[in-house]
Amino acid sequence: MSRPAEQAKRPGKVWLVGAGPGAADLLTLRAARLLAEADVVLHDALIDDDVLALAPQARLIAVGKRCGRHSTAQCFINQKIIHAARTHARVVRLKGGDPMLFGRAQEEMDALAAAGIEYEVVPGVTAASAASAQLKVSLTRRGIARSVALLTPRAGEGEHPSQALRANADTPTLALYMASHESMAIARELMSYGRAADTPVALIENASHPASREAFTTLQGLSERTVGALLGCGDQAPEGPVLVMLGEVFRDEMQARLSSAPSESERRIQVSAA
Repeated sequence: MSRPAEQAKRPGKVWLVGAGPGAADLLTLRAARLLAEADVVLHDALIDDDVLALAPQARLIAVGKRCGRHSTAQCFINQKIIHAARTHARVVRLKGGDPMLFGRAQEEMDALAAAGIEYEVVPGVTAASAASAQLKVSLTRRGIARSVALLTPRAGEGEHPSQALRANADTPTLALYMASHESMAIARELMSYGRAADTPVALIENASHPASREAFTTLQGLSERTVGALLGCGDQAPEGPVLVMLGEVFRDEMQARLSSAPSESERRIQVSAA
């Protein structure tokens, strides 16, 4: 039986693939192979062109979601994935970072299962791991930090406000995803829960990418200035995704960078390009 006839009887297969934090060479070997074999790739808005270039044979469909900008509703994304699987043999849903961390993968898996479509999940490097490696700062350290919380303060439409900050205010190391637009309020909230005002804070835009930017400040400093200002963007919001990380594990690196900055303004907050 011919391949077109087989496809007419049964849908194709979907792979939910983690694209990692940005750099193409941080993709897993499995992810790169699946991209090279895909018929169609439905990808997030922030996927780097170098990653998409690994699928030159595939039809590329942007279905990204970006905070503060026009984006595709999740229910429509689910429909697009299902339609692609019913018309193509090999479908890759390419998601930034790791699909199972703040990637709404469960909703897509539920939709595929309900439609009777086979799928697999391919993990990717999450932003917190990439940022930790870029800064050369371990998120855990004996005697300082034995636990890490990865969380987002954002709540979806119709959901109750998140209690994640309150529940994790005392966790030694925090990595906050999708938090840059609310960073000043988050810093004040954490201090209201008892987190020290001089807690070191690391900001990473586009972790692992050549265009990455880094900045260090304290929780008090974060409460007073926007992430854009701290990263040197002035009044503009950063173009790339920003991870906000905080905890005592960053103190040595923060002090080393601030002490080596040549000017008084840079000693207060240093910004560097990776």
